[in-house]
Amino acid sequence: MGVGVAVKGLWQRVSAAKDAEMGERKTAMLPAILSPYNGIVRPGQNALPKPTVANLRRFAETPVVRRAINVVKDKIASMDWQVKVRRGYTGVTVEDSDERLRALRRCLEEPNASDSFRVLWEQVLEDLLVGGFGAVEMEATGDAERPFRLWAVDGATIQIDAKWDGDPQKPRYAQATGRMGTEALVPLLDDELMYVRLNPRSYTPFGLGRLEVAFETVNQLMSASRYAGRLASNSVAQYAVWLNDATPEEHDRMVRWWQDEIEGTGRVPFLSCEQKPEVLRFAGGTDADLRLQWQEMLIRTIANAFDLPPMMLGLEGDVNKSTASEMADEAFQSSVIPVAKLIAEHITRDLFAKKLGWREFEFCFNDLESRDEMQELQIQMELLKAEVLTVDEVRAMRGLEPLTPAESKPIAEPKLTIESKPPVGVMLTIEVTQ
Repeated sequence: MGVGVAVKGLWQRVSAAKDAEMGERKTAMLPAILSPYNGIVRPGQNALPKPTVANLRRFAETPVVRRAINVVKDKIASMDWQVKVRRGYTGVTVEDSDERLRALRRCLEEPNASDSFRVLWEQVLEDLLVGGFGAVEMEATGDAERPFRLWAVDGATIQIDAKWDGDPQKPRYAQATGRMGTEALVPLLDDELMYVRLNPRSYTPFGLGRLEVAFETVNQLMSASRYAGRLASNSVAQYAVWLNDATPEEHDRMVRWWQDEIEGTGRVPFLSCEQKPEVLRFAGGTDADLRLQWQEMLIRTIANAFDLPPMMLGLEGDVNKSTASEMADEAFQSSVIPVAKLIAEHITRDLFAKKLGWREFEFCFNDLESRDEMQELQIQMELLKAEVLTVDEVRAMRGLEPLTPAESKPIAEPKLTIESKPPVGVMLTIEVTQ
């Protein structure tokens, strides 16, 4: 018995060593989803509506959330971009680099028969910010002029195989079509679908959208807004009329008279009685009853969930001339740049490298380095003066074509000499040496 245990242990160590040599994974993938207590609402927790796709997209149509989404989505979709040779390669070593660069840009500008670059990626960014899932189907055409086509896919319908072992011939994704039978799922290989996850985590294969983070807060804001709307439109009574020493008959007659003759007519009521009726107010009768400060706090929480300063969602009470520019820069750095770089990395890795096998090229946005055009221009001028960059390298950074050899010849610096010829005066001569 002891020999058998020893042999079994030795075999396990040999197998583990062999797997390590072959580069196989030994840790468990997504062990948290096997926990029986994962995702269970415990007693004492609020039973809010589940953040399903329908609820998320309904919440995305509210004014505050739509503003937060558009700040990020519209900025990225309208950015200038370029396709260039990756670092470590040069146009000389890459075969047919100019032709392939033109083909890549042509396909990205017109990804399919109906969409443009902005229309396609606005759909992907919408799903990415709402639910943390952005999906694009990639299909190769075999045409050198148009090597691929792209289509936006509803990321909520994509299912992920958590046990996928990296084999490119096995499906990694599947789309649920809602049909019956064999057409219920459409299998997709790893190089057929670009699946972009926002806030990826180790215990789930799905991402976490910014609206999912703010789901509970948006639900509270909608409830507070509805209550304030009813209160402002006088559909919620905040007072009562007290009739002292009135008989039940007089009370009923007073109620019927008020409902039939006064309520909703705008007439001035005239009362004649022995004792003056008293109005009992249930609230202060001011704007504090609308809970405006509570709604403002909720809007600030939504802004935090979207990595935006509250100024971007219309709260300008604590903004002045000196802080507005800093907050705008903070919004660009914390909310726009990470998502833009995520999209650019997926285009480079999934589309260029995996689908086409063109690892020599990369996609990048031109507006990510600096928001201030004058600041970027000054930096580039200083680098040119210090001979750190060349004119062609600066033009490549700005998405422009390199100059021809004749045009790229360095500009001669003029030499200034002063000749004194009395008594006429001083004459300036400028000599340009090539």
